[in-house]
This record gives sequence, structure tokens and C-alpha cells, in this order.
Amino acid sequence: MLNVVGYGGQIQFDGQYVTITRKGFLARATRGKGEKRLHVSQISAVQWKPAGWAVNGYIQFTIPGSNEVRSRVGRQTVDAAKDENSVVFTKGQQPEFEKLRAAVDQAIAQQHAPQVTAGQVSVAEELAGLAQLRDQGVITEEDFQGAKRRLLGL
Repeated sequence: MLNVVGYGGQIQFDGQYVTITRKGFLARATRGKGEKRLHVSQISAVQWKPAGWAVNGYIQFTIPGSNEVRSRVGRQTVDAAKDENSVVFTKGQQPEFEKLRAAVDQAIAQQHAPQVTAGQVSVAEELAGLAQLRDQGVITEEDFQGAKRRLLGL
């Protein structure tokens, strides 16, 4: 479980859900107090602006169908502070937010990776195993040909 605290909000990530929580006066003055939970399958992109020596950075989660507005130059962090899917962070908080970003990116990638179950064998591997059993004399040629037809759907 990752828990990072930024300027005006905090984010928890448990591997499945990103939870953005806002508390206190700053939260009430910008986006309002409360909590928002996003499953990683809902997140289509993670926008990132690193903190500089004079400006804060932010992490923003893009959700399909959300109303994204392109910020003007010099106003990106200010606009991110008003966005419900963003949390602003300082230079000192940035290393923890980088860990969060990497973990969320990895979870999103796993959502899109092909799912292979353990023990799943291809038809070619199964045929090779049957041929080996035939060659060792464990099964007959007839058994091998019957199993081959079943595997190939003939």
C-alpha cells in the first residue's frame, strides 16, 4: 500500500484502486473535501509534471469521458490544483510521488497484458508430448492419430 501526501491532497494506492483524499482548509478552498476512488482499469493515462526549484509539480489521472482542459503556459500547476483527479506536490514530496507513478503505470500495464493461466499448453506442445509417448511405446500409433485428430478438431 502506497500512501503519499501532497499539497492539498493525498493519494493511496493498493495495487487496484487509486484513492484521492482531500482534507482541511486548502481542500475546501480548491476542490472540496472528500474522497474519490478510481480502479486502475478506469485510468487511461497518468499526466506528470515534475516540481522545479520555483514551482510545484503534479500528478493527474485521466479518465475516459472526463472534461480535460488544456492549460495555458505558466498555469498548469494552478489548473491542476483545481482538478479533482490531480494532486499537487512540492519538490521534497516528489520522490514519493515518483514511486506512486511507477506503481500505477505498472498496474495499468498489467491490466492490458494478455492473461495466461498456469498449465495452459499449446496444441503444438500437446502433440509433441503425445508423439514422445508414442515413440516410447506408451501409446499406440492409433491412439496418437485419434488424439491428434481431436486436438486439431478434425
